[in-house]
Amino acid sequence: MEIRLTRIAKREAYTIGRLEIDGTYFCDTLEPTWRDLKRRRKVPGRTAIPEGRYPVVITLSCRFGRWLPLLLHVPLFDGIRIHAGNTSADTAGCILLGENRERGRVVNSARWVGLLKRRIVDAKERGEGVWITVC
Repeated sequence: MEIRLTRIAKREAYTIGRLEIDGTYFCDTLEPTWRDLKRRRKVPGRTAIPEGRYPVVITLSCRFGRWLPLLLHVPLFDGIRIHAGNTSADTAGCILLGENRERGRVVNSARWVGLLKRRIVDAKERGEGVWITVC
């Protein structure tokens, strides 16, 4: 299963993206501020992850108390999850899912996280690897 996150709006306080699964639009995303980490320093808790391709697994999150997607091997970051939230204040580097119907926000986030988790579990049960490419 191939997930692709394309960042389409890099704003001062947040980053909006578009998530596709196997080439088909799935939902919108919200992340913290994008910074070119080759030229600028990471601001802990307020920086989007670097572009790249990362394996995705589902593990139990101690922080959230539920099973959530986790991106592995993200340079300069630990514990990057895909989870529910509505604004950049709800993420410390993680990817929030939802519908970008308001400036700087996503809505219906928990619904989209549940749908993505189901797709990932189904792919894993079929023996597929799950990857996300962030660009």
